Amino acid sequence: MSLKMSETRPDINKRRIINGEDADVIQLHPMKHNFAWDAYLAGNANHWLPTEIAMQDDIELWKSDQLTADERQAFETALGFFTTADSIAANNLVLALYKHVTSPECRMYLLRQSYEEAIHTHAYQYIVESLGLDGGKIFNMYREKSSHFSKAKFILTFNEGIFDDSFHTGTFETDQKFLENLCIFSLILEGIFFYSSFAVIFGFQRQNKLVGSAEQIQYIMRDESQHLNFGINMINAIKEEQPELWTEDFQTRMVDLVKQATELEYKYAQDVFPNGIFGMNADGFKQYIEHVADRRLAAVGLPKQYHTKNPFPWMSEAADLSKEKNFFETRVTEYQTGGTLDWE
Repeated sequence: MSLKMSETRPDINKRRIINGEDADVIQLHPMKHNFAWDAYLAGNANHWLPTEIAMQDDIELWKSDQLTADERQAFETALGFFTTADSIAANNLVLALYKHVTSPECRMYLLRQSYEEAIHTHAYQYIVESLGLDGGKIFNMYREKSSHFSKAKFILTFNEGIFDDSFHTGTFETDQKFLENLCIFSLILEGIFFYSSFAVIFGFQRQNKLVGSAEQIQYIMRDESQHLNFGINMINAIKEEQPELWTEDFQTRMVDLVKQATELEYKYAQDVFPNGIFGMNADGFKQYIEHVADRRLAAVGLPKQYHTKNPFPWMSEAADLSKEKNFFETRVTEYQTGGTLDWE
């Protein structure tokens, strides 16, 4: 970024998600990408901290013999994925997206989103510490379970190049590379890979088990849904601002990558549910993953591939946080529900 003296103000019509005028990155008004400011305000309104949530019931349940071996495996496997995914998300935000985005309102939300990723990692640590889990096992699961490793490797493959100090937007090739990274990050990592694990945890919640942990995952799902919608809005804005990037070949490649990700997520579901719990099994998750994948494709104008109905309609109920929460019976916080959020 460089500053130059000028007698004229930047033209809002020249503001872009990427490749906008240099001065735009610090001039918040007038705004062009209002969806980003709305997301920033919603994030502030929905602020939470994991330590506000009581874990005593979870601790007592985990120490008891009331959870089966399959239930314990499912919970730890999902938690192990979350710890890796939010770290990957944070790295991509800080090391790849932020420095290339030239819309100041989008940058504002990216800062808020980065902080929320830190809160999520704090939540996982809080759950691990509260329940007395093996932190090394949970936080390193992506190195030890093939289904976790495959998903992490898939995402990190698309960070190659864009993380380099020499990478700059401004050419067709690099702009399309940035757009590819954004699509992988938003549609696949946040849009598909998180959702099987969300459903796992909410399966416990429906059985009134590990409710403190599930409540934290509810807040994380709310945040991630906002992150997902913000990413989709950025993708669609780039399509409008630089339509030459959205070629037929690029669209075909994105559809193929979503289909590959769907297969990886199905293998992950088999790892989580070798025998099935709470009436859920890998076959049901295959339908759910396909349903979610179709929604992500449609959100950016790509054709659906599976046309599968949602087998877990209760996921919408799990995402409902439009009620007062009384933490430790000392603090009452009203959490808002953004009208633009896309719940599953």
